[in-house]
Amino acid sequence: MEQILKRGTGVLLIDVTNSNPNGDPDMDSDPRIRQDGRGEISPVSFKRKIRNLIEDKSTELWKDIAAEMNLSEAAFGILESKDTKRSEIKEMTQEEFLSRYWDARVFGSTFLDEKREDKSFITTGVVQFGLGVSLDPVQIERMTTTKVMAVAEDKGKGMAPLAFRIVSYGLYIMPFFINATAAAKTHCTAKDIELLFRLIPYAYPETASYIRPQVFIRHAFYVEHGKARGTVNDFHIIEALTPRKINDVQGPAASWKDYDESALMKNVENLNKQIEGKASPVKDLVMF
Repeated sequence: MEQILKRGTGVLLIDVTNSNPNGDPDMDSDPRIRQDGRGEISPVSFKRKIRNLIEDKSTELWKDIAAEMNLSEAAFGILESKDTKRSEIKEMTQEEFLSRYWDARVFGSTFLDEKREDKSFITTGVVQFGLGVSLDPVQIERMTTTKVMAVAEDKGKGMAPLAFRIVSYGLYIMPFFINATAAAKTHCTAKDIELLFRLIPYAYPETASYIRPQVFIRHAFYVEHGKARGTVNDFHIIEALTPRKINDVQGPAASWKDYDESALMKNVENLNKQIEGKASPVKDLVMF
């Protein structure tokens, strides 16, 4: 019997050091930043990393998790992929479409065939990630880099003026939600959600790059509600799982050590007491 999904509320604590967690194409790929100076990570950016981990079936990460969960490659394709053929989708029934693409079942889809209404697969996703926002304003550093230009016969080296654009440090909070009601339309299953949870801790270390070498998820807290419609206020959960700086720290945090981790763990303990009988205890997906 298929396990019934319940509402869920989660909080990712994304730790960024000397990295660009999400470049802004409107600002020459500077790290995204708000008017108040706090950094941003878009939901699209984070979901892309999860999609990439599933799309590449040749990695040891996928092979290990697929073996542990007994996953069939055919049922875990990625719709938002350069290899997806629109002509093939047009020939699919909705059942075939949803049975093939994992991200359509979990994140929803906006595939529209204007010529055929019965081929318009537009659905709201079961999982919604919110905008990741740093707790403090972030400092952006820019640096010109050079490298040897082996393929350029007339140049010994090349320069990239101010191309290395990073956040010196920032702790970003990204909430996410499981909307069990949407699962009826997308055919999302508990196994689909379990796969997401198993991949969340690897979203950044397994997709690290030159400009993003030190982005890690410190904690990935998750609370499963007692019912599909929800049994605990989402705001209450998010506020309880948001860290606070140590009292004597002035100005923006310079590292994780500036946050009171013991107080955060105490908040988790208190939250578990408050939601007992209404929702499952707080789980840290990083320790999955």
